[in-house]
Amino acid sequence: MLVERAPAKVNLTLAVRGRRADGYHDLESLVAFAAAGDELRFEPGGAGYDLIVRGATAADAGQSADNLVLKAARLASERIPGLPGGRFVLVKRLPVAAGLGGGSSDAAAALRLLARTSGLAPDDARLFEAARLTGADVPVCLEARPRMMRGVGHELGPVLALPRLPALLVNPRVSVPTPDVFRRLGMAAGSAGAADAAAMVEREAVLSRPDLTALLHASRNDLEPPAFAIAPVIGEALAALRADPGCRLSRMSGSGATVFGLFDTCRAAAAAGKAIAADHPGWWIKPTMIG
Repeated sequence: MLVERAPAKVNLTLAVRGRRADGYHDLESLVAFAAAGDELRFEPGGAGYDLIVRGATAADAGQSADNLVLKAARLASERIPGLPGGRFVLVKRLPVAAGLGGGSSDAAAALRLLARTSGLAPDDARLFEAARLTGADVPVCLEARPRMMRGVGHELGPVLALPRLPALLVNPRVSVPTPDVFRRLGMAAGSAGAADAAAMVEREAVLSRPDLTALLHASRNDLEPPAFAIAPVIGEALAALRADPGCRLSRMSGSGATVFGLFDTCRAAAAAGKAIAADHPGWWIKPTMIG
């Protein structure tokens, strides 16, 4: 079988810049990817696509027939003649509906596997089109490298040379549906949100870790207040991170419910994770690197 990692997507910032007349929201987000993630395997052969889901969070992933892996593969096969059929095996490790783009990253991994199998260039426009039609976050996950993401998720800035960031991911084991969070945000159609400092990252050829951390401190995630209102335990998770003296910055990723903390070292992140796990044994906690 061919194997691809499906890394967790982390929204280091997320500014809601406005709500369009069609009801969708225009976003501006600095996106990076964690070393933690799911794994996707592909065995070519036969017609069509099958999916088996395994792993620690497989039971939360829903019906295989509805999985974005199959949607992405089928959309790609409709646009690229000669793509092989086969069987996917998804090993789920990330929590579901967690603001980490798990399903989107899984779908992007499926497209990369099909490209490898068929000898397609990774920047083939047909792959990007299949990614766009699969879901808003799938295009940014296709290459899985740091960049600014704008609009509804399809407008991607250049790849950024961000420093690697020791981090701790914490999910209090609640699912927060993204549509519910945007409804709670309550932004009227045609309204505009404030600009955010995160876009300044594109002006720098190379950022040091302290400079990036300072930029992140000047930025925000506009979806935190509505997500906290739906699931107050997200605020508890953030408070647990902020209580650790080694945590340099903490924020919610995406629409939640995962929060992340940035640390100076991997050892400090792991120590914070052990302390939080002792107080909250039911939470999903993962030390990792983001970059």
